[in-house]
Amino acid sequence: MWLSVIVNYITSTEHSEWNDSQPIFRQLRDRVVALILDGLLNEGDPLPSVRNVAAEYRLNPITVLKAYQELVDEQFVEKKRGRGMYINAGARELLLKAEREKFLAEHWPRVHATIRRLGLTPEELLNG
Repeated sequence: MWLSVIVNYITSTEHSEWNDSQPIFRQLRDRVVALILDGLLNEGDPLPSVRNVAAEYRLNPITVLKAYQELVDEQFVEKKRGRGMYINAGARELLLKAEREKFLAEHWPRVHATIRRLGLTPEELLNG
């Protein structure tokens, strides 16, 4: 039951378009990361099968496998031979830390500059 919810989330209309700014395998990897961060995939949960995701997305299974392999290489997911891939213990905390650092390094300077340029107050931001 929950596996179909995950696949439906990955293939929902708001997430179904691929953009040209980065490779599809990277976009798919980022969608799985979002599932983990949003709590839809938890420690010990299996990832949807490569075959399932490839069929739903109409992708080459090698593309899906490459996205999953990145997650394995980053140690967020582990392969269990003959059984599939599963979310590692502590993956969400590692992802939160990495995403926070990425936000502060890549996005916050631009956001902060815009806030200053517009003269927004903390109250306006919190109530906005």
